[in-house]
Amino acid sequence: MKARPASLKVRRPVSVPKWQLRLYVAGRTPKSSEALANLKRICDTHLSGQYRIEVVDLVKNPSLAAGDQILALPTLVRKLPPPARKIIGDLSSEHRVLVGLDLRSH
Repeated sequence: MKARPASLKVRRPVSVPKWQLRLYVAGRTPKSSEALANLKRICDTHLSGQYRIEVVDLVKNPSLAAGDQILALPTLVRKLPPPARKIIGDLSSEHRVLVGLDLRSH
């Protein structure tokens, strides 16, 4: 049996999560930590492994706020699936987050 040359190795496609979320926070404040914990809980319950959360700390990288036009913190931005949507606050209201992410109707 011959070994395949490196250029002919079978590569598996990289799985891209259906939901890509970006949470903008201001350092490690209680409000920022609460927003992240709430978001993880909601995603684990309703998106079961189909999501990726990126946390952007604007204390460390303030210039990153311009890309998504962030005016208040914490702010959650749904990047995928389109269209982009924003939710401002600590994400403590599960119903509000689900409506904001378009997972549940009003």
